[in-house]
Amino acid sequence: MKRAFDVFASALFLLICWPLLLVIIVAIRLQSPGPAIFAQVRVGKGGRLFTCYKLRTMYSGTANLPTHQVQASSVTALGEHLRRFKIDELPQLGNVLVGDMSLVGPRPCLPSQVDLVEARRRLGVLAVRPGITGLAQVNGIDMSDPRRLAEIDAQYVRTQGLVGDLKLVIATLRGQGVGVDQIVR
Repeated sequence: MKRAFDVFASALFLLICWPLLLVIIVAIRLQSPGPAIFAQVRVGKGGRLFTCYKLRTMYSGTANLPTHQVQASSVTALGEHLRRFKIDELPQLGNVLVGDMSLVGPRPCLPSQVDLVEARRRLGVLAVRPGITGLAQVNGIDMSDPRRLAEIDAQYVRTQGLVGDLKLVIATLRGQGVGVDQIVR
Protein backbone atom coordinates (compact mmCIF):
# COMPACT_ATOMS: atom_id res chain seq x y z
CA MET A 1 0.00 0.00 0.00
CA LYS A 2 2.84 2.43 0.88
CA ARG A 3 4.54 1.88 -2.49
CA ALA A 4 1.28 2.41 -4.40
CA PHE A 5 0.68 5.65 -2.45
CA ASP A 6 4.27 6.77 -3.16
CA VAL A 7 3.95 6.17 -6.92
CA PHE A 8 0.50 7.77 -7.22
CA ALA A 9 1.31 10.84 -5.11
CA SER A 10 4.75 11.39 -6.71
CA ALA A 11 3.33 11.17 -10.22
CA LEU A 12 0.54 13.58 -9.24
CA PHE A 13 2.98 16.05 -7.61
CA LEU A 14 5.26 15.94 -10.68
CA LEU A 15 2.32 16.44 -13.03
CA ILE A 16 1.24 19.50 -11.05
CA CYS A 17 4.73 20.91 -10.35
CA TRP A 18 6.53 20.44 -13.69
CA PRO A 19 5.92 24.04 -14.87
CA LEU A 20 7.31 25.37 -11.57
CA LEU A 21 10.28 23.01 -11.85
CA LEU A 22 11.00 24.23 -15.36
CA VAL A 23 10.96 27.90 -14.29
CA ILE A 24 13.23 27.16 -11.31
CA ILE A 25 15.67 25.19 -13.48
CA VAL A 26 15.98 28.16 -15.85
CA ALA A 27 16.43 30.56 -12.91
CA ILE A 28 19.18 28.39 -11.40
CA ARG A 29 21.03 28.29 -14.72
CA LEU A 30 20.74 32.06 -15.13
CA GLN A 31 21.98 32.76 -11.60
CA SER A 32 25.13 30.65 -11.56
CA PRO A 33 27.05 28.37 -13.91
CA GLY A 34 26.62 24.62 -13.63
CA PRO A 35 23.82 22.10 -13.93
CA ALA A 36 20.46 22.93 -12.36
CA ILE A 37 20.00 19.40 -11.05
CA PHE A 38 22.42 18.25 -8.37
CA ALA A 39 23.16 14.53 -8.13
CA GLN A 40 24.74 13.03 -5.02
CA VAL A 41 25.31 9.47 -3.82
CA ARG A 42 23.30 8.67 -0.70
CA VAL A 43 22.65 5.63 1.50
CA GLY A 44 19.35 3.90 0.83
CA LYS A 45 17.39 0.88 1.97
CA GLY A 46 19.59 -1.91 3.22
CA GLY A 47 22.62 0.38 3.05
CA ARG A 48 22.55 0.28 -0.77
CA LEU A 49 23.95 3.39 -2.43
CA PHE A 50 21.83 5.33 -4.92
CA THR A 51 21.95 8.68 -6.71
CA CYS A 52 19.71 11.27 -5.08
CA TYR A 53 18.60 14.28 -7.14
CA LYS A 54 17.91 17.81 -5.93
CA LEU A 55 17.72 21.28 -7.42
CA ARG A 56 21.19 22.82 -7.11
CA THR A 57 21.20 25.40 -4.31
CA MET A 58 24.95 25.86 -3.95
CA TYR A 59 27.65 27.09 -6.27
CA SER A 60 29.24 24.43 -8.47
CA GLY A 61 32.40 23.08 -6.92
CA THR A 62 31.14 23.19 -3.32
CA ALA A 63 32.62 20.34 -1.28
CA ASN A 64 30.56 17.15 -1.00
CA LEU A 65 29.74 17.50 2.71
CA PRO A 66 26.67 17.13 4.90
CA THR A 67 24.64 20.36 4.98
CA HIS A 68 25.55 21.18 8.57
CA GLN A 69 29.24 21.31 7.54
CA VAL A 70 28.80 23.63 4.53
CA GLN A 71 29.51 27.37 4.78
CA ALA A 72 26.55 29.69 4.17
CA SER A 73 28.59 31.50 1.48
CA SER A 74 28.33 28.34 -0.66
CA VAL A 75 24.56 28.79 -1.01
CA THR A 76 23.27 30.89 -3.92
CA ALA A 77 20.71 33.65 -3.30
CA LEU A 78 17.99 31.63 -5.05
CA GLY A 79 19.25 28.47 -3.34
CA GLU A 80 18.62 30.00 0.07
CA HIS A 81 14.92 30.36 -0.76
CA LEU A 82 14.69 26.95 -2.40
CA ARG A 83 16.22 25.35 0.70
CA ARG A 84 14.11 27.33 3.16
CA PHE A 85 10.86 26.11 1.58
CA LYS A 86 12.28 22.65 0.69
CA ILE A 87 11.55 23.23 -3.01
CA ASP A 88 15.03 21.89 -3.80
CA GLU A 89 13.70 18.41 -2.89
CA LEU A 90 11.18 18.26 -5.78
CA PRO A 91 13.44 16.22 -8.13
CA GLN A 92 13.44 13.48 -5.48
CA LEU A 93 9.91 12.68 -6.63
CA GLY A 94 11.73 10.94 -9.49
CA ASN A 95 13.73 8.95 -6.92
CA VAL A 96 10.41 7.91 -5.39
CA LEU A 97 9.00 6.82 -8.76
CA VAL A 98 11.97 4.53 -9.50
CA GLY A 99 11.85 3.04 -5.99
CA ASP A 100 15.02 4.45 -4.43
CA MET A 101 13.04 6.59 -2.00
CA SER A 102 9.61 6.97 -0.43
CA LEU A 103 7.64 10.15 0.18
CA VAL A 104 8.02 9.59 3.93
CA GLY A 105 10.93 7.99 5.74
CA PRO A 106 14.33 8.81 7.20
CA ARG A 107 16.23 11.38 5.09
CA PRO A 108 19.00 9.69 3.09
CA CYS A 109 22.49 10.51 4.33
CA LEU A 110 25.90 10.54 2.69
CA PRO A 111 28.05 7.39 2.88
CA SER A 112 30.69 9.53 4.63
CA GLN A 113 28.32 10.03 7.60
CA VAL A 114 29.58 6.79 9.13
CA ASP A 115 28.27 7.42 12.67
CA LEU A 116 24.74 8.00 11.36
CA VAL A 117 24.84 5.04 8.97
CA GLU A 118 26.03 2.71 11.75
CA ALA A 119 23.46 4.03 14.25
CA ARG A 120 20.72 3.54 11.67
CA ARG A 121 21.96 0.03 10.87
CA ARG A 122 22.04 -0.88 14.58
CA LEU A 123 18.49 0.47 15.15
CA GLY A 124 16.96 -1.13 12.04
CA VAL A 125 16.36 2.14 10.21
CA LEU A 126 18.03 0.90 7.01
CA ALA A 127 15.18 -1.63 6.66
CA VAL A 128 13.02 1.07 5.03
CA ARG A 129 13.39 3.33 2.02
CA PRO A 130 14.62 6.83 2.84
CA GLY A 131 12.08 9.60 2.40
CA ILE A 132 11.72 13.11 1.08
CA THR A 133 10.22 14.07 4.43
CA GLY A 134 9.90 12.34 7.74
CA LEU A 135 9.33 12.52 11.45
CA ALA A 136 12.72 14.09 12.14
CA GLN A 137 12.27 16.78 9.48
CA VAL A 138 8.87 17.98 10.65
CA ASN A 139 10.30 18.16 14.17
CA GLY A 140 13.33 20.21 13.09
CA ILE A 141 15.95 17.52 13.79
CA ASP A 142 18.83 17.57 11.32
CA MET A 143 21.86 15.36 10.69
CA SER A 144 24.22 17.28 12.98
CA ASP A 145 23.23 15.00 15.89
CA PRO A 146 23.50 11.47 14.43
CA ARG A 147 22.50 9.63 17.61
CA ARG A 148 19.33 11.65 18.17
CA LEU A 149 18.42 11.55 14.50
CA ALA A 150 18.85 7.75 14.32
CA GLU A 151 16.64 7.34 17.41
CA ILE A 152 13.86 9.48 15.90
CA ASP A 153 14.22 7.59 12.60
CA ALA A 154 13.91 4.29 14.50
CA GLN A 155 10.79 5.61 16.22
CA TYR A 156 9.32 6.32 12.77
CA VAL A 157 10.21 2.80 11.54
CA ARG A 158 8.49 1.21 14.57
CA THR A 159 5.30 3.27 14.23
CA GLN A 160 5.00 3.89 10.49
CA GLY A 161 1.69 3.49 8.75
CA LEU A 162 -0.34 5.08 5.97
CA VAL A 163 -2.26 7.41 8.29
CA GLY A 164 0.95 8.56 10.00
CA ASP A 165 2.64 9.07 6.63
CA LEU A 166 -0.29 11.16 5.41
CA LYS A 167 -0.05 13.30 8.56
CA LEU A 168 3.68 13.84 7.96
CA VAL A 169 3.10 14.77 4.29
CA ILE A 170 0.39 17.24 5.32
CA ALA A 171 2.61 18.70 8.06
CA THR A 172 5.39 19.15 5.50
CA LEU A 173 3.08 20.79 2.95
CA ARG A 174 1.79 23.11 5.70
CA GLY A 175 5.35 24.23 6.40
CA GLN A 176 6.19 22.33 9.57
CA GLY A 177 9.97 21.98 9.67
CA VAL A 178 10.37 24.59 6.93
CA GLY A 179 13.32 26.86 7.45
CA VAL A 180 15.38 24.28 9.35
CA ASP A 181 18.67 24.46 7.48
CA GLN A 182 21.77 23.97 9.54
CA ILE A 183 24.44 25.38 7.21
CA VAL A 184 27.42 26.98 8.93
CA ARG A 185 26.77 30.72 9.38
